[in-house]
Amino acid sequence: MAADDVTVRVVLADDQDLVRAGFRVILESEPGIAVVAEAADGAAAVRAVEQHRPDVVCLDVQMPGVDGLEAARRITARDDPPAVLVLTTFDNDDTLFAALDAGASGFLLKNASPERLIDAVLTVAAGDALLAPDVTRRVISRATGTTPRAADPCVVPGLTDRETEVLRLMAQGMSNGEIAAHLFVGEATVKTHVSNVLQKLQLRDRVQAVVWAYEHGVVRSGG
Repeated sequence: MAADDVTVRVVLADDQDLVRAGFRVILESEPGIAVVAEAADGAAAVRAVEQHRPDVVCLDVQMPGVDGLEAARRITARDDPPAVLVLTTFDNDDTLFAALDAGASGFLLKNASPERLIDAVLTVAAGDALLAPDVTRRVISRATGTTPRAADPCVVPGLTDRETEVLRLMAQGMSNGEIAAHLFVGEATVKTHVSNVLQKLQLRDRVQAVVWAYEHGVVRSGG
């Protein structure tokens, strides 16, 4: 990202000073990202959001007092909330789905690479949900009790053929960049298709789109 690009404003919330310092160094190595505030607990994170109006909040799950999940619920309940990226050491379904239920746009383990953290912040700041393919499979499995596989081509009323194809690829866990490469189109075009899909189907985010795609036969259960 060029230095003159619009800066993504970030609030970091973690109860460990060294962790916050490390995340700050990583994020601010990217010219388009600025850490505007830090917080050591969820209540302070909520106050930082009110004061600084960031684009992204990076939240630890386990913090004293108000934890990250409750902070996420309070933050996403605001008018025009920032994107919430949950950072945790716990890779389990209960934590994952609690984060998604709290309105998080992304879920990332703390042992991810610095490049992955930067990419995650930029992804959720751009309005995309951060759902890796394995997370997508777990979302569908949790919601439906089955594992997804691609269905035969189908028609989704109200969507164009291309929008239906984008929905199917989303449901298979592809990012916007991966969808763009698969369809040989620009990423901006994919973002437009994703926005149209969510708007036409009256869905909140990619998580709901994944479940909707399964329930309506865009993806199907497999063995």
